Amino acid sequence: MRFEPVAYDPRGHEVGATSTVPPMPPLTPNGRHHHPDQPNPAPPPISQPGQPHAPTQPLPQTRRRVDFALVRELRRELSERLTRWQRGRDYTPGEEDLERTRLAAEVVAAYADAVRRAGTPLHAADERALLDQVTAELVGLGRLQSLLIDESIEEVHILGCDQVRITRHGGGVDWGDPIADSDDEMVEILQAAARRAGSTERSLSTSKPTLDLQLPDGSRLAAVFLVSHRPYAVIRRHNTLDVTLDELAGARADLDEMVDPLVRDFLRGAMRAGLNIMVAGLAGAGKTTVIRALMNEIPADEPYVLLEESRELLPARRQLKHRAVMSFEAREGHGERGFDGRPAGEVTIADLIPVSLRMGVLRIIVGEVRSREIVPMLQAMTTSRGSMCTIHARTPGGVSERIIELALSHGREMTVDQARRMAGNALDLIVYVTVEDETAIGGRKHRFVSHIEEVIGVSEHNRISTTTVFGPGADGRAVPKHLPERVRDQLMRIGYDARMLTRYIEAGTGAWRRPRHTQLQQRRSM
Repeated sequence: MRFEPVAYDPRGHEVGATSTVPPMPPLTPNGRHHHPDQPNPAPPPISQPGQPHAPTQPLPQTRRRVDFALVRELRRELSERLTRWQRGRDYTPGEEDLERTRLAAEVVAAYADAVRRAGTPLHAADERALLDQVTAELVGLGRLQSLLIDESIEEVHILGCDQVRITRHGGGVDWGDPIADSDDEMVEILQAAARRAGSTERSLSTSKPTLDLQLPDGSRLAAVFLVSHRPYAVIRRHNTLDVTLDELAGARADLDEMVDPLVRDFLRGAMRAGLNIMVAGLAGAGKTTVIRALMNEIPADEPYVLLEESRELLPARRQLKHRAVMSFEAREGHGERGFDGRPAGEVTIADLIPVSLRMGVLRIIVGEVRSREIVPMLQAMTTSRGSMCTIHARTPGGVSERIIELALSHGREMTVDQARRMAGNALDLIVYVTVEDETAIGGRKHRFVSHIEEVIGVSEHNRISTTTVFGPGADGRAVPKHLPERVRDQLMRIGYDARMLTRYIEAGTGAWRRPRHTQLQQRRSM
């Protein structure tokens, strides 16, 4: 494998400015739900093709008004027909899905014929919307379904049945239609979604008033009731289900340019060298997106373990590319608590990490560490290579303190010094993803990698010691700052020579393809 340098010398540019390189021609967008069936191709060399294409925003889909009283009536008819079909019959889940689809089409078509004969024919799009909603009501998503098919939506806050706040890509905010006729009906919809959550049991009840699960389209749903004034829910859409480092570096016009070719090649080398990586940042910064891109650098036939509280990294789709991936999901406990104070049947990420180590893999990937599981995760990293996890942190400098804070929750036997030594021995790189939200001043959210810290170890003063390999340039995005020290030889062994960064370090520039335009810049120039 070769890593080609960017074919120009940045030292001729003004020191302190972030340079731009003409971008690669944008690839034909592969859709938001790309299903690759080929192994990862060899990374292409960095080149200097044509001019940048402006990022495009997905257009909101036109929403059809649906009569939900009619939907409930047709749902009852569909439910009765499906129950009659199920009675006295052996069937698989797939057969039930097919029959449900057939009966739903039959029920809606019968209604459409009736209103057509009455002289008020349905528009084809209205009939389709009615069919979608009737099916959604029966399978438990109800009116939430309309929020899951609109690809312009990034996040939804449901503050009771009739207060639906929608955040769209680019930062636009509007308010949607009620998702239920009452708060009680909203809770029923959430409970039905929990029952259909998949392989791990989820519930929303008086004894378990919180819910965290993945919806069928890959979105993340968190909900709470009883302990809140009204039932609340948040849906975080995962529109970028499959992404590569090349696409994060500007090859896809519909994505933020989160890395430049220099950061891309460095991270690609880090993955192939088997470095242990922690991706940090605020909620919604794009940590999961970066992890997905890094996972696409894992060889297609390499076995590895994926551990998540609720599935966000979509192993079902990933198995088309990585046939040897083993996916584990934590399970909530239910019922009485045992002598250890845990609910019966509970299986946590911390429980699953030792199991993963017995699966004969070198890489363990944890979707997010947010509690005591950080200790077994760091222990696993000290005996593995190429492992990854994400963590919430407000600033790059706060990552080490966040690690210590979580480690101390593991038990009284853990000390601050122990936590620092564990982190210093286990981690190779910390990648920090920044999100800058300018929606309040008429802009949008900007997401990008701003720091890559090499973990050197523990200093004389028992502090986690790091070297800033990439740090913020003039516009905040990552540019080379120092050559790596501890991992340099590991990178050399797979063909990545970090010395290629020297000229960029001297010039104080990076190789970002698109200039960054912000509302703050415009206001400062006024």
